[in-house]
Amino acid sequence: MRMRELDERARAALNKAAALGEDIDLDSFLTDSPRYEKIDDLKRLPEQDRQRMLMAGIDTDGRQRSGSYLQKDGSPVFSAAFQEGLEIVPIKEALERYDWLVDFYWNLIPVDMDKYTARARLNLQNGYLIRALPGARITIPAQACMYIETNGFSQNVHNIVIAEEGSELHMITGCASATHVARGVHVGISEFYVKKNAKLSFTMIHHWAEDVAVRPRSACIVEEGGLFLNNYISMKPVRSLQMAPVTSLVGKGAVARFYSLLAGHPGSELDVGGRVILRAEETRAEIVSRSITNGGTIIARGDLIGEVPGVRGHLECHGLILKGGVIKAVPELTATAEGVEMSHEAAVGKIAQEEIFYLMSRGLTEEESAAMIVRGFLNVEIPGLPRPLQQEIDRAVELSRTEMM
Repeated sequence: MRMRELDERARAALNKAAALGEDIDLDSFLTDSPRYEKIDDLKRLPEQDRQRMLMAGIDTDGRQRSGSYLQKDGSPVFSAAFQEGLEIVPIKEALERYDWLVDFYWNLIPVDMDKYTARARLNLQNGYLIRALPGARITIPAQACMYIETNGFSQNVHNIVIAEEGSELHMITGCASATHVARGVHVGISEFYVKKNAKLSFTMIHHWAEDVAVRPRSACIVEEGGLFLNNYISMKPVRSLQMAPVTSLVGKGAVARFYSLLAGHPGSELDVGGRVILRAEETRAEIVSRSITNGGTIIARGDLIGEVPGVRGHLECHGLILKGGVIKAVPELTATAEGVEMSHEAAVGKIAQEEIFYLMSRGLTEEESAAMIVRGFLNVEIPGLPRPLQQEIDRAVELSRTEMM
């Protein structure tokens, strides 16, 4: 009965969107693709695919991963957990295996929020359940990769991540497309659950083709004493990106931290934000974004809502224009109770010429000076992140920074 109701609401949302003619024409993309056979080792992938995935932080050797999930178009081709206490299962299989999972499915995100959520429900191809069992310590990152293999394909997925009570789970997700893919769309629904005294870090690195549109829709709920780290890196060219994850801190002492590193290339449009709702006492939140553009348009949003006394939050949105483009910082603070402590700082500008001159006086060329300034601007150390994940972020940023300069 519940699934039928979800379908009805999704169809109504699609009909409404069609009448309004909103945004991307989803019907212009393919929803059928070849079925890819499962593999028993990621090292069996073609070398070209392995290199593309590596650029998105996916280690196909698997030496520094506690488990892996790989989906090509709509086919799960690899799914395995290598550490006790970790589960990695394709979402369709998980819904059949676990009766309790229906309570976590379409629980945090309305199925009729927009046409993308509706499409993900009515044309679900797959996705994953990744779960750390109670008390498990998954300190070696698990990884998941959504890969578009077919040109013009619409990839529609639904992911559920659960860090059970007292557990620790670190994840890296790399989304990428094959070298021959020029056009496509990725619609991803992700629901995160951080249970009491659990810790979840989720790092996403995108490496799409230049004419791919990306529409993630995600939400998280954090219980008492829980910690959610959400890191997003998009440094490669992409046609259009629109995302605004929402996190609710519902338990005493819960913490959320959002970090994003964005690069706008000529012709690209990136609208990236994050909202944290502080609903319980002693909760804390931080949203930090760094944006650079050499011709693209970037909207960097941050939204903190404090609903009880004593909560604390901070927003930081900094942008740097290299060779034209637009950066718009949109920080928002809303307090609905006395004693809320929230602050924000936002700055958008260009590389200061006096900084260039100073570094040149120390023996660097003008190009080397600019590169050093950009490197420092993008150098964001994320508290609580395991070193392997920080190294993946640093590597992705450095490769992209070099290309932009």
